[in-house]
Amino acid sequence: MKLLKYIFLGFIQGMTETIPVSSSGHLMIFKNLIDLDVSFDTIAILTNFGSLIAIIILFWNDIVKIIKDFFKYLTKKDEKAKSGYKYAWMIVLGCIPAGIAGLFVSYFDLFEKIEDNIKVVGLSLILTAILLFIIRNFKGRKEDNKIGVKEAITVGCFQILGLLPGISRSGSTIVGGMSTGLKRDTAFKYSFMLYIPMSIAAFILEVKDITFESGLILYYAVAVLVSLVVTLLVTKWFRRIVNSGKLIYFSVYCFIIGTLVLLFLK
Repeated sequence: MKLLKYIFLGFIQGMTETIPVSSSGHLMIFKNLIDLDVSFDTIAILTNFGSLIAIIILFWNDIVKIIKDFFKYLTKKDEKAKSGYKYAWMIVLGCIPAGIAGLFVSYFDLFEKIEDNIKVVGLSLILTAILLFIIRNFKGRKEDNKIGVKEAITVGCFQILGLLPGISRSGSTIVGGMSTGLKRDTAFKYSFMLYIPMSIAAFILEVKDITFESGLILYYAVAVLVSLVVTLLVTKWFRRIVNSGKLIYFSVYCFIIGTLVLLFLK
């Protein structure tokens, strides 16, 4: 039964991390509904790490190309690599708003009174539903090479919304990208290019909060593995949903779950 609990939490993390429904919000909902008798902070950090590895695997070729192009243009001024060089800087620029906001929130502990408030999760899910509904029919034309300062800053500011408990980071950044005219797949890819450095930074900052119990190492490992595999599969599926213009499904889901949380949980 204990192993099933960790498999369940890894599955929930993997299912919800990359789709616009908020993994942290869903973990809070299940924490409120079921007494799982586990350290949620530790399991959230570890399963998030599993999701991070999955995204790195999924975008490995893109990551390698961007890094190669960055140094190729930086050292040799190779014009063929200029687009990748620029894209690398747009990733850095897109991370700055949420990075600064995250440090500010952490230093002043601004979410102390609301981070465990289930009603905030309900409201946040409804806000996510509204944002997804607004951009449901957007069809941008801009591709990777058209991401400039305006697009990067806009998406970066939308990413700040993901700091709120219950707001989906992927949802807010994809909404931000599509609102600036990015093509659906371009917005999707850029969202997860920002996700990688932000998640690495978050893991480094949070790793000190992990409380390992030697008898639970196997359970932790299983939860991380489940999170990794499920994240990989779900993200591939989510990419197809985004490209087919069916984000309305997630809008409806978030609205229903958010409303149920507000009505029935406390």
